Amino acid sequence: MSSGGALLKMSLARATASLPPETAHRGNLSLLDERLTALFCSNRCPGDIILKTYDVTRAMRAAGVPVIGGFQTPMERECLRLLLRGTQPVVVCPARGIDNMRIPRDWRPALDDGRLLVMSPFPATARRPTAELAAQRNKLVADLAQQVFIAHAAPGSKTEAFAQGLAAPGKPLLTLDSPANTNLVEMGA
Repeated sequence: MSSGGALLKMSLARATASLPPETAHRGNLSLLDERLTALFCSNRCPGDIILKTYDVTRAMRAAGVPVIGGFQTPMERECLRLLLRGTQPVVVCPARGIDNMRIPRDWRPALDDGRLLVMSPFPATARRPTAELAAQRNKLVADLAQQVFIAHAAPGSKTEAFAQGLAAPGKPLLTLDSPANTNLVEMGA
């Protein structure tokens, strides 16, 4: 084996060391070695945040920023749709098992190009997302990312509670400039 192959193996070993042993994946596992930016957004989002999130997502795509997320909320799904039109790496972590998951047609080109990884720490028996699985998934996504971008966390929402937990360990927390994100700014975003 060449030294480049040995380095790849060592790098993959580091990336997968933090994953639960039962983690299933489809796609390019080496994407975990990228400097990933986690993307989160509450279910409900003010109009100005929606427009700014589209702009930020397009800028991330143009800059080739590797992104990881669950892409479960409506805004997150729209961001994934925009990101998959680019060439940057994307890691999708559904809040369910993926063993029997049908890969959506619009994900397939990125998967074939080696720039998409779909992974889940949940067993095949977890066929539907639940709030508990989403919370576990969100923690995994944040743990794998170098920084976290929260487009919006509605006051009193699970996303806001999640953001408060992120602010404590000191992981860089990013958000959009908007009066609707005052709660995130007060946390240090």
